[in-house]
Amino acid sequence: MTPTSETMKTLIADLVAYRSGAFLILIVAAFLEAYGDSCFQSGLYRASGIGRVLAFVGGALSLAAYGLVVNSPRWDFGKLLGIYVVLFFLLAQVIARVRFGQAPTSAIFAGGALIVAGGAVITLWG
Repeated sequence: MTPTSETMKTLIADLVAYRSGAFLILIVAAFLEAYGDSCFQSGLYRASGIGRVLAFVGGALSLAAYGLVVNSPRWDFGKLLGIYVVLFFLLAQVIARVRFGQAPTSAIFAGGALIVAGGAVITLWG
């Protein structure tokens, strides 16, 4: 039996009722977005033929899943944007390292520190 969209919405709504559940949903959404982007990167620059098609399809599916996950809960996304941007940045760095063997540079570490600081300000201020 497959879950319906209403069942999924209810499950996600139940999860985001708790701070840890909202954090988990944001992690999943950030992963799906960063992974979907990495699929398009692979399709454009690292694959050809059927591999390219599969990369584009995988990217499209991942980004569609991201949209559903991040928009299913009824939450004030603006308030959560700070932590979301931090999670997206961190997961994008992990994916860049794992999928493409790209290590962060000094500039990425410095910019990342600013992203984390900005996320903390957005999330924790008043």
